[in-house]
Amino acid sequence: MVRGFTPSKLFVVLTITALAVVSGFSSTSPRTSHVTIRQHRPVISTVAASPVSRTRLANTATTVETDPDIEFTMYEGKKPSEDWELDCYSRPVMTEGGKKLWEVLITDSTGSFRFCKTLPSNKVNSKEVRQTVENLMEDPNIDTKPSTIRFFRGAMFNMINIALGELDVVGRPSRCTNSIAQWLEERHRDVYPNMEGYRASMAGSQTSGGPSFLNIRTPVKMPDALRGEKYAFVALPLAELLPGGSINDENIGVGRLCSIPENLSTNADTFVQGIVILTQRPDALAAWLAGTELASMSCDLRKRDLIMETDIDTRYLMARLNDQQREEGVAFEEGKDALEGLHFVCVQRDEEDDPAGFWLMRELPTGI
Repeated sequence: MVRGFTPSKLFVVLTITALAVVSGFSSTSPRTSHVTIRQHRPVISTVAASPVSRTRLANTATTVETDPDIEFTMYEGKKPSEDWELDCYSRPVMTEGGKKLWEVLITDSTGSFRFCKTLPSNKVNSKEVRQTVENLMEDPNIDTKPSTIRFFRGAMFNMINIALGELDVVGRPSRCTNSIAQWLEERHRDVYPNMEGYRASMAGSQTSGGPSFLNIRTPVKMPDALRGEKYAFVALPLAELLPGGSINDENIGVGRLCSIPENLSTNADTFVQGIVILTQRPDALAAWLAGTELASMSCDLRKRDLIMETDIDTRYLMARLNDQQREEGVAFEEGKDALEGLHFVCVQRDEEDDPAGFWLMRELPTGI
């Protein structure tokens, strides 16, 4: 029997707000519900877990011998996934011929392997990317073949989309690529600065999923299918999301849990900020969200907007924030910053109901 978790026993709830229909770019502020809200003290689950679930497995790295332009590492203790992630882009390094260094990076959502191939600048094309992915899929060291390959970089959309379209996988433009984002952070911190030809000025110009200019994308009206009736800013202990906690892949409905960076796992008592969406049709709403590649939630404190970010660059206007909600939004954004962008969204019928979908997300870092 899969053990669920009761959100009302874990979440610290501030206020529940009714979601008004926001049409166009003018709307009254959301209405604060007059429902009595119980303040819940967070509790850490005391249900016994298996020793394996409470102990982080040692991630033994094994280097696979291959071509000189390829780095291929397998990690024991990490369960392989059918969800792969890919990036193909130039790096802040100039090669001997005065050309930019180009790489194809491939991993899976659990980080069970990492594959990096250097590409000559004259071979940066869809055919080369397709062949690289195809060769990796056929590699005898890969036991779990991909069903989905996500990529986040809008500037490379056409090339990668064409490459993956010729393979027996689903190519999915998405910012739900936390495994490869974490790897890129490590490479920008530990690898590229130590390479001959590194240019710090080029590193500062790197962009992630959005456009290369300032983010001035205007959020669009949220479709009715994605709208709940109420929402609340909440928080829960990070410990609940770590091995041995009460939240895992088996009790989050149709949601997803991103990987938590190792450096954050030592702060188990820290609270993760989140948003609960309450609706009388939780299953339908959660299913719709699952199909949007839900990437993150953000508060535009200047414009007083609550924004839902999906797929590779879509922004939905979920609600307007009044003075009280803006203060809660400030705490929400500060909490995200403290945990390197980590936060969550939960969809449920009411305070006592099990989640129809729970998403743990991390905003893509800038400069990757």
